[in-house]
Amino acid sequence: NKVKEVTMDMAPNMAKAVRRCFSNAKRVIDRFHVQKLAYDAVQELRIKYRWAVLDDESRKIIKARKEGNHYAAEILANGDTLKQLLARSRYLLFKHTSRWSESQKHRAELLFLHFPRLKKAYDLALALGDIFNKCKSKEGGLTKLALWHHQAENAGIESFESVARSIAAHHPNILHYFDNRSTNAAAESFNAKLKAFRAIFRGVRDTKFFLYRVMKLYA
Repeated sequence: NKVKEVTMDMAPNMAKAVRRCFSNAKRVIDRFHVQKLAYDAVQELRIKYRWAVLDDESRKIIKARKEGNHYAAEILANGDTLKQLLARSRYLLFKHTSRWSESQKHRAELLFLHFPRLKKAYDLALALGDIFNKCKSKEGGLTKLALWHHQAENAGIESFESVARSIAAHHPNILHYFDNRSTNAAAESFNAKLKAFRAIFRGVRDTKFFLYRVMKLYA
């Protein structure tokens, strides 16, 4: 009953556990889980385009063989084919533009030139992150989220429409972030350490001994 605030993801079982165990606590949906939804939507669109390019290339190869010709994919200015461009753009789409290397800037320029809807999706993901970075109050956050929701719905990108609906459904708990700007980044970081430690042993048989070692290393 003394717990005043809990940061969590959007999982309903997590919300149920928090309601039962910390009945007086304010539930805060972690901003990074919200942003991850947007970046996952960007990646979904990238993968969709990649499959389309692969399918188109396969048809062209078959056609070239029937005509007795050799098919050669177009090479872009940075040395990538269109298929390679989409595959190698995965990580740059998770980064802010300020953190791109020169080669990533060139690759992004070509990517957005050939796939303008991907640029729109990436800009939407960045805009969502900026709301959490720049807004100082719940009122400002609510206004910005409402504007973002409108942009996402009108973008014509199905995955972002799903993200917008999910944010709308959870927005009261998302807005609680602006009270104390709390995240569960520390817990996620510790969780990553535990997973890495467990992976060293290819799994765990003796749980008690494993927890004892974790206590000695990290407690």
